[in-house]
Amino acid sequence: MNPAYATTDHRFTVPLDHSVPHGPTIEVFAREVVDPARGGEQLPWLLYLQGGPGGKAPRPSAGSPGWLPQALKTHRVLLLDQRGTGRSTPVTARTAARFASAAQLAEHLTHFRADAIVADAELIRRQLCGGEPWETLGQSYGGFITLTYLSHAPEGLRACYVTGGLPGLAATADDVYARTYPRVRQRVLDFYARYPHDAPRLRKIADLLAADDIRLPGGDRLTIGRLCALGLALGMGDGFERIHWLLDESLDADGELTDTFLHQVEALTGFTDNPLFAVMQESLYGQGSSPSDWAASRALAGFPEFAEDADPLLLTGEMIYPWMFREIRGLRPFADAADLLARRGDWPSLYDPHRLAANPVPLAAAVYHDDMYVDAGLSLRTAREVGASRVWVTNEWEHDGVTASGGRVLARLMDLAAGRA
Repeated sequence: MNPAYATTDHRFTVPLDHSVPHGPTIEVFAREVVDPARGGEQLPWLLYLQGGPGGKAPRPSAGSPGWLPQALKTHRVLLLDQRGTGRSTPVTARTAARFASAAQLAEHLTHFRADAIVADAELIRRQLCGGEPWETLGQSYGGFITLTYLSHAPEGLRACYVTGGLPGLAATADDVYARTYPRVRQRVLDFYARYPHDAPRLRKIADLLAADDIRLPGGDRLTIGRLCALGLALGMGDGFERIHWLLDESLDADGELTDTFLHQVEALTGFTDNPLFAVMQESLYGQGSSPSDWAASRALAGFPEFAEDADPLLLTGEMIYPWMFREIRGLRPFADAADLLARRGDWPSLYDPHRLAANPVPLAAAVYHDDMYVDAGLSLRTAREVGASRVWVTNEWEHDGVTASGGRVLARLMDLAAGRA
């Protein structure tokens, strides 16, 4: 037990497919956290819905995650490892390789979207809360889950807080990436403006990769595309510095890539801990009959400034490409299944526009004006289409503001939802 928090581990057996309640099951793990001084009190529950997709809940330590001390002033918190992540029955390269066919794996993966996570949450709520509604805090993809929750089971919710995660209710993957590339381009240019020497350094590294077969410690070839995938970090509050200091130690005195750099690149781009992030990235937009068909890859053709021989070299962001499933060891077992998911055109609806328009559950959302990952325009449109919603638009924080602010973002949203701000 962390001295700052009292924690209790919970395990729940849930159907893999909630429409077949007596079929195969999986386990879902969640960690209850409470202020030790208030452990015996009947506190309201706050369910934390992690970003991702494919991200496990944060592991609490003193003062971390940054919003947790604020939440524990008034709530008992449940940190949910969403199905397939963390200590919930995991989806990993190893488990994926055990499936007899790509079709079977792809079918299995269809049960790891927001609608299934909401069904898990409702089963857990009934067991933990005795049927009482709870509140939710949805970060990034957790906000997408929140809107699915409000669409499918609003009776389980007392209030919802969303940070950097109001989705476009009807936005397809094509709509999303048409808006994403220009934001990423500007973000990379802002990075180069802060650290102008990093632009020629990245170009030099890319030229080395084009000229030679350079391997990462695990054996994968480091390609220019994988180098560019480092840009995923740039949307976070410390992202510029993380990439800058990584590049600061990238080349030795002979102009060769250092072991330190190669090791860190492998860790940052290997998807070892969260393969579902890559596998489900475009499937989370699937609704109705329009397949994603590798939308990020197709959209790339319309942005020639992202070419691998461009100068300056533009890093990419939250884009997942087909080549990743052939070139990255941790994703290879998913390759054929990912192709099947990209072609799938019969996804059930995640959002109910009519129910959301009549929504009575207080919804308070922080929309980050310069968010690299979630388009602020789509978020504000959604806010206008959802009843009982209040929005705070800010450029004070980046996408991780709920953690980086030390609880101030969450406190503001709680005040908004309660009508105090």
